[in-house]
This record gives sequence, C-alpha cells and structure tokens, in this order.
Amino acid sequence: MNENSLLSTTKKSIKPREQMSWKAQPPPTISIITVSYNNETTIADTIQSVLEQTYPYKEHIIIDGASTDQTFEVIKQYREQLGPVVSEPDEGIYHAMNKGINLASGEIIGFINADDILAHPQVLQQVAEVLQHPEIDSCYADLVYVRAQHMDKIVRYWRSSPYEPEKFSAGWSPPHPTFYVKKKIYQQYGCFDPDYKMGNDIELMMRLLERYRISSYYVHDIWVKMRLGGVSNQSVKNIFLQNMEIYHGARKNRVPFFVPQFIFGKIQDRIRQYIER
Repeated sequence: MNENSLLSTTKKSIKPREQMSWKAQPPPTISIITVSYNNETTIADTIQSVLEQTYPYKEHIIIDGASTDQTFEVIKQYREQLGPVVSEPDEGIYHAMNKGINLASGEIIGFINADDILAHPQVLQQVAEVLQHPEIDSCYADLVYVRAQHMDKIVRYWRSSPYEPEKFSAGWSPPHPTFYVKKKIYQQYGCFDPDYKMGNDIELMMRLLERYRISSYYVHDIWVKMRLGGVSNQSVKNIFLQNMEIYHGARKNRVPFFVPQFIFGKIQDRIRQYIER
C-alpha cells in the first residue's frame, strides 16, 4: 500500500495537510459489527454484503438480542464465515453495540445495521486504505436511503462533507453506519454513552470529533444502503426526543450549540437529501 493508493481513493476530499509522506503499515483487520433483533427477512442481505467484500482482513461480529423470530436460525447458516456471535437479552441497541466493540479483535471498528447493506464490494478496502495512514483516526462516506423491497430505488441521498469545528451545532453529522474508527480511539475516549435513550451515535461522533478532535477523513462515495424506517425516524415524537438528546449531549461535551441554527441546518440538510437523490 502506498500514498498514491490512498490519495486516489479519496482525491475529492484531499486537504493539503493530509498530503504527507508515510510508511505503509501491515494490513489492518476491520471488525464490522451488526446488532440484530427480529430481522429474519433482512439479515441475510447484510451478512452477504460483508462476505462479498474484496478486503480479506475482516471479522463480522453479530450481537443478537435474543430474537423471537428466525433471525438466529438465519445467522447460524453463516456461522463458519462469521466472527464472534452472541444471542442474549440486552439493554438496547447501543448496549449491544458496546458489547460488539468489546469483542472486536480488529484495529478498525465499524457498524452495519441488520436492515442495511454495504453498497459495493470495495467499501472495506477503501476504509483500510484510508485508516492505514497513521495520522487518520476515523473516516466516513455517504449513505443512501432505499425502499425496503427495492434497494436500488434511492429515496434520499445523505451526502456528507469534510468535518469542520462546530458543524454539529449546525445540524451536521456523518452518517454513523459509514463511520469507521480505530479501536484505540474507543479505548481512549469511550464507547456509546448508555445515559441517552436516542441519538447515542450522534453523541459519540460529536464527542470524538468536536470534544476530543480526533482526525477524520471524508470519502466521497456511497458506502451504505439503508432501508427506510429507523427507530429514531419513526415518529415526530421520536425525532423530537432524539434532537433533545443531541442537545443534552452537546452540553455534556461542552460543544457550542444554538438551537435555532441546529433546527434550520437539519431542515435544510433533509431537503437537500431528497433533492440530490
């Protein structure tokens, strides 16, 4: 692996400070974690999208919350091709994600939901090329929302952008399912905060990027296809509760946060997602 390989992968988001010489490291292992609960109709697609990745140094960890449907039976069909698999009651999705982080043996950690798929077979290869750089702690890309039964039908396009300080207060965040972080960052700054009922993923990224200023790299490519219908987006009440949790997370992490600016930025970004599809 050389610097030119990294630059060709992310050339649309290159910044001058990142154009530096560096010595390539041995290929890192990527631990990709899936949390599931009663996903019998979709989890096979998720697993298959990981298996189809061309990058060979990976482990797929599945944390199932003791599903009551046939989810675990589907998982068992792939057992020999998976990493650690756990099926037991948990205290919610982010508690389960923390279990996955603690089980991960890879130097890089990412997540793929049990309803979603990696968008193409080179996603993990791109992640590895970026995060082999010793001065880059995290990376992320774009995500598209698709129809549940027609995953080639794009409904919304979440186009991200390079991080800049205080962007979270303007309603910005990377799409968490595309967010990959070196394991040492979790060990140093913590995992998902269980104090929040919703928006834990936003709080985590805000804490890492805004409070602790870990380095990040934006790759202008689609890494995840997400089926419509996430928990935090299922009702106006949940959207309100999630945004309140983000506000409390900002205060806890001492991140400047202006509610009118945040609301306007969120609305503006949501409209853009529908227009740019």
